[in-house]
Amino acid sequence: MSYDSSNPEPLVSPHSLLSLARSPGASRAGACDETADGQGGFPAQAIARLRRAGHLAAPLPEALGGAGLCEPARVDALRALLTEIGRDDLAVGRLFEGHVNALALVLRYADTAVAERLARDAAEGQLFGVWNTEPAEGGLVLDGADGLEGVKTYASGAGFVTRPLVTARIADGRRLMLVLRLEPGERADLSDWRVHGMRTTATGTVDFSGLGLRDGEVIGAPDDYWRQPFFFAGAWRFLAVQLGGIEAVLETHRAHLSATGRADDPHQQARFGRAMVAAETSRLLVARAARLAAAEADHPERVIAYVNLARAAVEQAGLDVITLAQRSIGLAGFLESHPLERLMRDLATYLRQPAPDFALTGMAAHALAADEPPHALWPDEAAPRAAERVG
Repeated sequence: MSYDSSNPEPLVSPHSLLSLARSPGASRAGACDETADGQGGFPAQAIARLRRAGHLAAPLPEALGGAGLCEPARVDALRALLTEIGRDDLAVGRLFEGHVNALALVLRYADTAVAERLARDAAEGQLFGVWNTEPAEGGLVLDGADGLEGVKTYASGAGFVTRPLVTARIADGRRLMLVLRLEPGERADLSDWRVHGMRTTATGTVDFSGLGLRDGEVIGAPDDYWRQPFFFAGAWRFLAVQLGGIEAVLETHRAHLSATGRADDPHQQARFGRAMVAAETSRLLVARAARLAAAEADHPERVIAYVNLARAAVEQAGLDVITLAQRSIGLAGFLESHPLERLMRDLATYLRQPAPDFALTGMAAHALAADEPPHALWPDEAAPRAAERVG
């Protein structure tokens, strides 16, 4: 992909790299590889294409060999790329979003020398990820001798991510970020990843026992990982990927109606119209959430509240678009040979992000406690000037 620093959108769409079926029953092998949808699979060919195209380095600043996609001025380009990849394959989108998240944390918190070393790894094609989830007992601990003991769970790309960013508890209870250097295939257990959708994300448990600081890099200071608004507001990135999944379901819905000669039916038009409203609403909300999060110009709580608003809306939109497509397509959409079948499973699974009720009620509590009326919480920059002209 080539980038133009004066244009916030990519000049060449990543959609040209990863093909999406445009008609019912068509193969999606370009996106999902020939491993299809098997339990424990991994989209190795798609990740290799992203690597060859330079997308694994694209989040880095230009000075470090990237395209600057983690810079605030490039947020629209990053959002577009995440959505395009998610539209082609949500599993690939999930893995790429984790890669971007890890590099964003490195660029934000790591010392210059550490950031430069890890940037070289990314430029060479190493796949990064963020693995923070762990069991109540047996989580990752850094002992006084700089050794690691414990595991991370729900680690997407386990066995394939070679530069995971993890948090490890230290003696005073705080947590320190580390990027560890792993070899492909080591320390990963995928045996429990038997899931409805997102099967090819290779999500599993990784045991870091026996490793230590010598095997990686320290990123920032203890508890930097949870600094706000970056921690919560960064959810906009997975929303951008989910938006791609919504758009893929929408396009498959449209293609099916066209292929079956039912696009002129008013009942089908009504369902498809509602799906269009849901998708376009999501697109606008995600775009604004991304810009607010990147700018960090407002109070952190207000930025987080808007991203959480977008979270709630995108989740509901995704569920609605799935239901509308199912109603329109009917039983055919549940056949494994139909492209909708995997799309709706992957999207429904990926929509299950942590603490949705916490995000929704936190946003509502912020709005209820604010001094401003709801319409003034996140004003458009142009709105005051327009009101002045009218007055």
